[in-house]
Amino acid sequence: MTTVVPTSEEDPALSVVRFTTEASWADAGPEVVESQMKSLCIEAQECIVVGRWLDLASLMLTSADVIFSKVSEKDLECIFTVICNLVTKPESLEESLEMAKLISTKISQQPNEKPALRLKIMFNLYNLLENPYSRFFVYMKALDLAVSGKVTDHIIPSFRKMDNLLKEWNIGIQDQRKLFLTVSNILKESKSSAKDSFKFLTKYLATFSGEDAYTVGEAKEEAVRAIIEFLKTPDMFQCDLLDMPTIAQLEKDAKYTLVYQLLKIFLTQRLDAYLDFDAANSTLLKSYGLVHEDCIAKMRLMSLVDLASAESGQISYALIKDTLRINDDELEMWVVKAITAKLIYCKMDQMNEIVIVSRCTERVFGQHQWQALRSKLATWRGNIAAVISTIQANKITEDGTQAMQGLMIR
Repeated sequence: MTTVVPTSEEDPALSVVRFTTEASWADAGPEVVESQMKSLCIEAQECIVVGRWLDLASLMLTSADVIFSKVSEKDLECIFTVICNLVTKPESLEESLEMAKLISTKISQQPNEKPALRLKIMFNLYNLLENPYSRFFVYMKALDLAVSGKVTDHIIPSFRKMDNLLKEWNIGIQDQRKLFLTVSNILKESKSSAKDSFKFLTKYLATFSGEDAYTVGEAKEEAVRAIIEFLKTPDMFQCDLLDMPTIAQLEKDAKYTLVYQLLKIFLTQRLDAYLDFDAANSTLLKSYGLVHEDCIAKMRLMSLVDLASAESGQISYALIKDTLRINDDELEMWVVKAITAKLIYCKMDQMNEIVIVSRCTERVFGQHQWQALRSKLATWRGNIAAVISTIQANKITEDGTQAMQGLMIR
């Protein structure tokens, strides 16, 4: 955070007014400069004396905006440091918020002119604010500026701290939706991790849980986008989309029902179901940019996961070849791919032509998976209780034997 250190007795704000007035009126001649400087300094002094900080910020921003392209970046940073520091002056947090809105709006009005500097100024302003919502407002302005000025690389690292920022801001559902969707769009356009873009998109969709049908309908296009992003991403095999109301609404939507059916196939069925779907709807897949060969590859891995989950720890080579529709020489390759992707943990028994599965990743984790987990935990608990009982019984027997031996010795 930039700190203002006074180097003279004059208020830094008046120094900025003098500097910006001189620079903005220089072409009009010295007499005009002197007249404007005198008038503006008097007005600024009045604002300082009576504490009209919002008016002072507005006055300073007018001149500063005019000279943005005329002075060095170092001078601009100093000027805006003084202007941004004005938000610390008011006793009222509401007035500070209004000043933050005014300053951040002015900074973001010409995003293509020195965008990186504008973004730096915006974060200097952010760090000076105490009100959590004021900080959130400025952060959103910074996101818009980064997108318009094509400097999103400067702001993407802050997304890693989003959970902490959300706790600090404590914003409502509407603001969360705007934030999550904006972040997801930035990550998508910047060609960053598809998983990160998808993560924020699903956070956006999750905010509609518990809403009425009309409100849920507002997210229909984003719901379709989430499905397509999941299907397109080659290394993403698990999601909870089917449990979301924003996704469920597509099942009965004439325009998007096939997209919903395709997602359901990937998350609950096997390769043969996908091939049947493609045979009847190949045009649909192409319209969303889905590549048939890529879909087959992903569906083979997801089908293998389904086999691992359903076959009680052992899968025969014959069943794998039949389900994945592959030849003998391809089988081990696909098992290794599943292991590399951490979808299944297994050993291949080539002698008996079986795959022995120790555990696997679930494609979805819904009610059925919770019940299965509860059953396993109950079994483990029972087994542990039996082991403890056996140990205790053996200990009692051993203690009794030792006692009898002691009596016999006496």
